[in-house]
Amino acid sequence: MYANELNSEQTIKLVLAGPVGAGKTTAIRSIADGEPVSTEMPLPDGPIGDKTTTTVALDFATVLLDDGQPLFVYGLPGQEHFAFLRPMMLDGALGVILVLDGASADIAAQCRQWLLSLREIDPALAVVVGITRTDIAGSFDLGSVRAAVRACGAAVPIPILTFDARDPLQTTQLVRTLLLQLD
Repeated sequence: MYANELNSEQTIKLVLAGPVGAGKTTAIRSIADGEPVSTEMPLPDGPIGDKTTTTVALDFATVLLDDGQPLFVYGLPGQEHFAFLRPMMLDGALGVILVLDGASADIAAQCRQWLLSLREIDPALAVVVGITRTDIAGSFDLGSVRAAVRACGAAVPIPILTFDARDPLQTTQLVRTLLLQLD
C-alpha cells in the first residue's frame, strides 16, 4: 500500500465499522502483516449461518505502507450495545471504512444508521463504503445504498465499492480509496 503525500510523522489510524457479520474482521485479517489482535467470542445465541463468533471489543492490525510507515487498522464491534466504544476508537482516526453485507435485506437502513452515527462522532471523518457478499446477494441494490449515502448529506461524495473481504488485493484497494480521500 502507499501513503502518498501523508506526513511521515503522522500516525495513520483507520477504522473499519459496520454491522455484525459484514466482514470487518475478515478484511483486517486479509491485509494484516502479522496475526491481528482479535477479541472474537462465540455467538451467545449460537451460529448465524456460517458465522460462529463475533468481535466483542476490537480487532487491531498493523499494515506497512510502501514507504515503511505503519498503518494502524482497528475494527469496531458491530453490536449496538458496544456503541460507547465508537468515540474512543475513532479518536485520532483519519478515516473509516464502513463495511456492509450486500446479502442483508436492510443494507440501506444499516448504511444510513452507521453513517449518521459516524457523523455524530466526527462530521469531518473521511468515509468509504465497502460492500461484501454481493456475489451471493440475490437482491442486492446498489441504488438503495447510494440513496442512503445521499440522505446523510455528506459534504463530499462517499465512494462505494464492492469487495471480497477475504481477498487482500480487493481489501487493499478499499484502503487505498480511503487514503486518497485524505489528500
